[in-house]
Amino acid sequence: MSVFVHLVTELGRLLEPALAESATAAAIVLFTVLVRLALHPLSRAAFRGATPAAGCLPVLLQLPVFFVMYRAFSTSGELLGHRLFAAPLGARWADALGEGGVVGAQGLVFLGLFAAIGAVAAWSAVRGRRAAALAGPSTAALPGGPVTAEQQEMLRKLGGVLPLLSFGTLITAAVVPLAAGLYLLTTTAWSVAERAWLQYRKERAGVAAAAASTADGGARSRM
Repeated sequence: MSVFVHLVTELGRLLEPALAESATAAAIVLFTVLVRLALHPLSRAAFRGATPAAGCLPVLLQLPVFFVMYRAFSTSGELLGHRLFAAPLGARWADALGEGGVVGAQGLVFLGLFAAIGAVAAWSAVRGRRAAALAGPSTAALPGGPVTAEQQEMLRKLGGVLPLLSFGTLITAAVVPLAAGLYLLTTTAWSVAERAWLQYRKERAGVAAAAASTADGGARSRM
């Protein structure tokens, strides 16, 4: 845990001239981005895999990081004195309600966090449902062989349900320290944006391949 505290502290010091007392909060966001960048090869491999469940691997690998952050902002230490605007990074939603209510200075910070998480979750759900609705018969193969009709239907349903799990982040963010909530917001937003980008690249590659095949067929027909 001391390594995490040291890294976040140093990142906060670098950002402090521009962000003042919110520098440590920004350092947590930056730290999360660095973690997700390190996991990007695994996420890319999971996206190209045969089952949506393969995407759980990057999430599982983040659990130790989340646990360390939770511990760092739940016990006494040098990071507890830092804030995001009016709210201490070690505060929870219940603490904010006791310090001025829902629209108090701290309450507004949490409301902003919840609104951002809700927006990301809604985006994820919309994309997941759209992808599930557009999913048709596939010739892709699982590691054990071709995908059957039953497996294709299972994958379609699973692909529609998994994005809804993002809304569970709202419940978690309401009971963990604000710092952990920032981590959840950043990693969830990264996951949705990363998958959208990978899907976009996949579609572009498919269009390019189709265009090249058409051009090659036209050239052959003229010979």
